[in-house]
Amino acid sequence: MPPLRTVEDRQALRDALQRSTLDAICSDHQPHEPDAKQGPFPSTEPGISGLDTLLPLGLRLVDESVIDLPGLLRSMTSAPAGILGLPGGTLSAGAIADVCIFNPELTWQLDLQSMRSHGHNTPFLGWEMKGRVTHTLLAGRIVHRLEQDS
Repeated sequence: MPPLRTVEDRQALRDALQRSTLDAICSDHQPHEPDAKQGPFPSTEPGISGLDTLLPLGLRLVDESVIDLPGLLRSMTSAPAGILGLPGGTLSAGAIADVCIFNPELTWQLDLQSMRSHGHNTPFLGWEMKGRVTHTLLAGRIVHRLEQDS
């Protein structure tokens, strides 16, 4: 907050990623009910549903050479964990097995049916996305598996 409204705002963030000035990338996932987003823009609740789009939008930055894949993964895992003083974000021996497995080449269209979030407020509906989480493990236990027909 405030929302990044201008092309210059967004370019400044891309430049900061290229210079490694930013350490972490997150979605700030805020899945609001539809009525929270109705009304004049300044009076609506801030944020969008970012859970479903964080990875493919991050991979888009890799495809556009804004950041490399190891840098993207670090900025979404070990860097935020380190900033917060959490033990996660690593595949080290003895670490908690919180793992996201994804297919970086899998393409799919973001629509209401494909969204896992309970909130559907996103400007990316209808976009073709590249890269999708296929499995999520929490403490070594599979808590999400992508259905074959998704």
